[in-house]
Amino acid sequence: MRQGHAAAIAYDGQVTRQRAGEAEGWLLFVHVETRRRPRWHWATVLLVSLCVVCFVGLAMIPAPQRIALLLQWGTVPANIFDAHEPLLPQLTDPALLRLFTALFIHVTWLHLLGNLLFLVIFGLPGERALGSLRFLVLFVIGGVVANLIGALSLAGVRLPIIGCSGAVSAVVGAYVALFPRARLGLVLPLGLYLQFVRVPAFLLIGMWVLLQLLFSYAGPSYGAYVWWAHIGGFVFGVGFALFSREAIARRLRG
Repeated sequence: MRQGHAAAIAYDGQVTRQRAGEAEGWLLFVHVETRRRPRWHWATVLLVSLCVVCFVGLAMIPAPQRIALLLQWGTVPANIFDAHEPLLPQLTDPALLRLFTALFIHVTWLHLLGNLLFLVIFGLPGERALGSLRFLVLFVIGGVVANLIGALSLAGVRLPIIGCSGAVSAVVGAYVALFPRARLGLVLPLGLYLQFVRVPAFLLIGMWVLLQLLFSYAGPSYGAYVWWAHIGGFVFGVGFALFSREAIARRLRG
C-alpha cells in the first residue's frame, strides 16, 4: 500500500480504520488522502439563517400585511394550477417561483423550530458527505419538487403551502440513503447532568413523522398541509443521494 494512501473505510468524510462491522452509516471503500484540509460547510448555516430572518421579518409586520405576503409568496395551488387547463403550458408560468419562496416562510415558532431542528440534525452530516453546493441543490430542488407535488394534489385550494418541511423531507431521505444504519449522538439533560447517548437515526426520523402529524392538525390555522409534499420530498432525497454516490466517491478521493 503506498504511503499517504490507505484502503480504508470513509464514513461521513473522515477516514477510520475500524472494522467494517463497527463502522456506522453508509460505508464507501475508496482510496483517500490521509491528510486533507478541513472544509467549511456553509449551506446548512445559510439555510437556517434565511429561514430565521424571514420569520423575524414576518413577525414584525402587522397581521393584514403578513397574510397578504403569505398569499403573495406562498404556494397557493389555486393561483398556480388550473385543473381545467393543460398542465404543460402552466409549468412555464412565472408564478411557479412561489414553489421556491414558500420554502422560507414560517409563521409559527413551533413550525420553524421543528423544521430547523431536523434540518441541522440530518443536514450537517448530509452536507459533509455531499458537499455544500450539492447539498444546497438537494434542499432547493427537493423543496420545489415537494411543493409542486403538494400544489398538484391540492389543485383549487386557496390556502398557501408554506415552510421547508418538504425540503427537510428531501434531506432526511438523502440521509437514509447515505447512512442507512447510522446512530446519532444526542446530549440529554438527566437531572443535574448532561448525558451523551447514541440513538438509531430511524428513531429520530420517527419523531420527525410524529411532528408532521402534529402539524397536520395545526396546519389549517396557518396554511395548507399535504402529506404528498412530504412523501415526494423524501423520495426525491433518496433518489438524489443514490444518484450522487459516484460524485461523493470522487469528492472523498480529493
